[in-house]
Amino acid sequence: MASISGKILRLAAAVFLCGAFAGTSAAQEGTPAKQLFGAVKLPSRTEAEPLGFYAKGCMSGAVALPTDGPTWQAMRLSRNRRWGNPEMIALLEQFSRDAAKLGWGSGILVGDISQPRGGPMLTGHASHQIGLDADIWFTPKPTQPLTAQQREDMPFTSMLDKSKFLTVDTRRWTNTHANVVMQAASYPQVERVFVNPAIKKKLCETWTGDRSLLGKVRPIYGHDEHFHIRIHCPAGTANCQRQAPVAKGDGCDKSLAWWFTKEPWAPPKPDPNKKPVKPRPVMLSDLPKACAAVLAAPSRPEEDATFGGGAMAYTSQPAAPSPAENIEAIIGKPLSASMAVPIPTPRPLQ
Repeated sequence: MASISGKILRLAAAVFLCGAFAGTSAAQEGTPAKQLFGAVKLPSRTEAEPLGFYAKGCMSGAVALPTDGPTWQAMRLSRNRRWGNPEMIALLEQFSRDAAKLGWGSGILVGDISQPRGGPMLTGHASHQIGLDADIWFTPKPTQPLTAQQREDMPFTSMLDKSKFLTVDTRRWTNTHANVVMQAASYPQVERVFVNPAIKKKLCETWTGDRSLLGKVRPIYGHDEHFHIRIHCPAGTANCQRQAPVAKGDGCDKSLAWWFTKEPWAPPKPDPNKKPVKPRPVMLSDLPKACAAVLAAPSRPEEDATFGGGAMAYTSQPAAPSPAENIEAIIGKPLSASMAVPIPTPRPLQ
């Protein structure tokens, strides 16, 4: 009976959304998708679902990471990009506790996750469109909480020695940095962790823990001031396009060596026989069809959609602290006394 009722409700919602979209499609025609999704301030009042691919899609039913938590703070609040799939937000709260236990300050600073309904962004990322990507600063959360203005103005800290080609600055990079990146890679729901090629190389040279996790850590342009966590499509999400799995091995091979050649950094050679073509913006019609209904759906109030308040029940398995022995297995050595940071207990259900 519950299943039948759920189908009826979803059907009714679909009919409503189609009608709502019909009235707005004319206004949306000819407007780049990034402007449509960038203008929406609140998530849809629909079931949580990633729609499409990480770099070509949207999301329904997003929840927000609270701006402040016992072991995290959200950065650059003016961007309104602290929204994600409930499984992504649950992972971030879990990771923040584990990072603090590893000695990463008092927790993590969280950068961009996604917009309230995902989709292309006005500035910045090509990915982060379906609520399954999140950026973590290479700066620990300080003991004294940052003010809203400090979160806007605080500069990033690069892990690279800018006087040398693709070289980690050993004055900044520490074993704790390595432990935190590898902790992020350890969760089974994490598909990839993106870092700068120099950081990947440093991990290949120095990591003495479980090297089977290194394959998840992928080299990419940029990502010297933050690292990027990507999780798998959640179970049962038929409209989420999965990424090809990472290759077997630790990734410390010729695929990494390629980044240290001239090829990845050489500017493309223009074809003198071709006229310059202005890049075409991504339009709503380029995204999965369901994204039009996501844009037209009624909004959910921010308080109701903020994860961990009255919305903790969005996940059937609320985040819980990882046992210390699991972390010891990941980093390959016992926790020192200085790393034994108390883990806050989860906030109660409301």
